[in-house]
Amino acid sequence: MKKFFVALMLIAPTALFAQKFGHVDTQNIMQSLPEISVINGELQAKQKELENDLTAMQTELQRKLEEYEKTQSTMNETKRKETEQELQDMNNKIQQTYQQSQQTMQQLQQEKMGPVYDKVRKAIETVGKAGAYTYIFEVGSALYIGTDSKDLTADVKTEIQKIK
Repeated sequence: MKKFFVALMLIAPTALFAQKFGHVDTQNIMQSLPEISVINGELQAKQKELENDLTAMQTELQRKLEEYEKTQSTMNETKRKETEQELQDMNNKIQQTYQQSQQTMQQLQQEKMGPVYDKVRKAIETVGKAGAYTYIFEVGSALYIGTDSKDLTADVKTEIQKIK
């Protein structure tokens, strides 16, 4: 029994040294993908469209507000309250549209980028399994990367080319 524990103590450290560690720079990988520039272009176009819609709404609100300020003194009480409510409704609609625009952009980004993230994740897993790596870390989130950790960024890029 004693010999078993001694043997276990001698084998355990070698098992720890058998672990392989790698690291990748996913931001570098993502930027190298041609579909990213296409997706970014689409996202920017949609963002611009939504911004233009909001700007048009704000311009219309500003125009009506200036008109109200000019004619407010000549309005009867009913018309003044009606106009104030209309201005408040327009302002609320602008705020609601802004929130919907933000949600639309988040959803669109997830829809467009999801398959790309999946492709990169699959490539990292394939490289990890093929190289028998215990862990593969993200460069940006690792506090320290020692000399025993291999940079697998190029390997992942090569694997992504195979996936296409």
